[in-house]
Amino acid sequence: MDGFNPRATTVAEYMDGTPKFRTDLYASTCGQLLSHKEYMRVVDMYGLKFTPELKAPEVPMPFMGKYSQEQYAQQLIDEYRAARISPDRVFLQSFSIDDIYFWNRHDADYARQAMFLDSRPDTPEGARQATATMAQLKQSGIRTLSPAFHALLKLDAGNNIVPSDYAVAAKKAGIKLTTWSLERSGPLNKVRASGDFYYSSIAAAIKDDGDIYRVVDVLAQKVGVAGIFSDWPATVSFYANCFNL
Repeated sequence: MDGFNPRATTVAEYMDGTPKFRTDLYASTCGQLLSHKEYMRVVDMYGLKFTPELKAPEVPMPFMGKYSQEQYAQQLIDEYRAARISPDRVFLQSFSIDDIYFWNRHDADYARQAMFLDSRPDTPEGARQATATMAQLKQSGIRTLSPAFHALLKLDAGNNIVPSDYAVAAKKAGIKLTTWSLERSGPLNKVRASGDFYYSSIAAAIKDDGDIYRVVDVLAQKVGVAGIFSDWPATVSFYANCFNL
């Protein structure tokens, strides 16, 4: 989603924007994009869980004056019901808190594990506001928060990675936490100089690639996240297997 060259002057230059730490090895033989129903069949075939995100529309809603945001949110649930997928296997996601509230009102069984992808702590003021209103958020029906992992971590006086005030407040309010996205940042020895988004709250303590396990360890053991979304599964899988998670 960020594999483009914003300084391009031609289409070819625009498309040649994959970060150097990633690969285009499989791009020429990439499979076609699946519909949501096709994705469901593949995941179900392997007996896995579902983590669909209701993406924000790129067009004004209601679309063509007829298809509303509520219909869009309901269609996602309807496709799981039609396929007879158990709600226990479905972890809905949305950056819109109104989508979560809609699911709570109309599809409580599927909404039980829904994750509010919280972008409020992406700014200092937003983080303070979010931290101060955790109890009200829980009372409003939010059960799981999922911010970028920088929001869950901070550095203490000894430059150690520890849970952030936001993370502590969420756990105190009884809100579960998941987070994203590991393995998006490239070589970790460059995150401080580059101003990387994901490591922004702890960049001063990050020296090399091995520090990713310090991050995962604090998220798992001290923050107590229920899950970590990652662009590559090896790091989190290795850690989870070592600690029998």
